[in-house]
Amino acid sequence: MAQQIRTFGDPVLKTKASEVADIDGKIARLVDDMFDTLYGTDNGCALAAPQIGVQKQVVVMDVDDQQLAIINPVVVESSGEFVYSEGCLSIPELYVDILRPNQVLVRGFTIDGDEVEIEADEFLGRVFQHEIDHLNGVLMFDRMTPDQRKDAMAEYRRLQETPQPGRLRRLRLK
Repeated sequence: MAQQIRTFGDPVLKTKASEVADIDGKIARLVDDMFDTLYGTDNGCALAAPQIGVQKQVVVMDVDDQQLAIINPVVVESSGEFVYSEGCLSIPELYVDILRPNQVLVRGFTIDGDEVEIEADEFLGRVFQHEIDHLNGVLMFDRMTPDQRKDAMAEYRRLQETPQPGRLRRLRLK
């Protein structure tokens, strides 16, 4: 069942999520709810459990028509640099150029309990990093330079004062 996505200002988004000890039916239902929620958005490609108020280390994504649910994901290696206009379902309508590593090696578990390692770069690597940040209570505002953060916060406040359904504004900050 689709859940409400928590937005910036909700304290759950700034709290580190707990590791999943047992991958059981509850986690399977959580994953289903997360996919339902993700598919109910206009432009989302990934979602972390804290974004629906569940403090568990679970991430779902659908990138290039490839569905993936990963439990207790961690970045174990990273390299390179990649700037991309990043957005977030919990900070609606705001996109900011953010520098992150280009390549990552992510380790975690599948819904079946199998340990996996996934090499990802460019967009997919960024998605993993963004969602793992959510599991650690880190938002994209925390990844910005001080000047970017100041400008992005001002723009976000303006966007929230005059919400317009269907409006998509991209803020390009260097």
